[in-house]
Amino acid sequence: MAATMKDISKKTGLGLATISSYFNGGNVREKNRVKIEAAIKELHFEVNEIARGLKSNRTRTVGIVIPELSNIFCADVITVIEDILRSRGYAIMVCDCRTDPKLEKQAIDFLLSKMVDGIINIPVTADGSHLISAIRKEKPVILIDRKIGGIACDSVLVDNIGAAKSATMQLVKNGHRKIGIIAGPYGVFTAEERLLGYKTALADSGIQPDEALIVHGDYSIESGTQCLKKLAANKDMTALFVSNYEMTVGTVIALNQLQIKIPDDLSVIGFDNVDFAHAVTPPLTVVTQPAREIGEQAAAIMLKRLSGDLDEPVNIKLSTQIDMGKSIKRII
Repeated sequence: MAATMKDISKKTGLGLATISSYFNGGNVREKNRVKIEAAIKELHFEVNEIARGLKSNRTRTVGIVIPELSNIFCADVITVIEDILRSRGYAIMVCDCRTDPKLEKQAIDFLLSKMVDGIINIPVTADGSHLISAIRKEKPVILIDRKIGGIACDSVLVDNIGAAKSATMQLVKNGHRKIGIIAGPYGVFTAEERLLGYKTALADSGIQPDEALIVHGDYSIESGTQCLKKLAANKDMTALFVSNYEMTVGTVIALNQLQIKIPDDLSVIGFDNVDFAHAVTPPLTVVTQPAREIGEQAAAIMLKRLSGDLDEPVNIKLSTQIDMGKSIKRII
């Protein structure tokens, strides 16, 4: 006969309220958690999630919708979120929408049909229309990386304007005035903010932005390669800021193909993935996002939402850092 919560209570000497709190993701003392988990293992206790979900209208699952599963930033953030939610008894369902607004809407609808308790989204759709059904169902929604105006929900962002401004200023301080940028797609929140940060740094330094030095990619490796080849026609460009990781990889590929040397021929600042940056010769200087902290904050907010501990929307903005390599040449 299958073990019950009463059996766990009897085995551990703990009250049913404590056992229930453990299974529902509540706060349980560490020594009690150890007792409960030992009893679960010994009694081969299994939670009937379907029955519990029907009774409580909760499935203890959280849906996550991202633009690209192959994107290293997305993968890093999801890993942290999953670890934290799993430790509190929640599972995740991840949907990759391939940066397609139609697929993003389908993914949200699919997750709602599976009765997820909440949704975490790195949005593709700029107007938030894909989230209306989730908001109407009063599901907690947390946006990561990209904010949407007019949507009353939580968000965990980074200071994209400050990140791009700091990166561009590093180049300016080293004497560069003809500074190019491989920006992201038109209309994407992060891309617009990073481009603004770049232009702000130039303006603050008395440098007129040169539209010939601004190209837009689609946050893919291939677009980084194509954008660099387009910018390479500007022989007076001495430095370049690449505004996301995948395009940074594409840029390095194109530089190698064109035999343009870093930093002798071109100074470069990329974005994210310190491991990749250190593998390049010479090591790249890169902007780094706090992926772990983003995941931790998103998971913590979701758990508080699901516990009913929050009222007003929470909006967190985190700072980035610059990991200094040897890809910037001083020209003055």
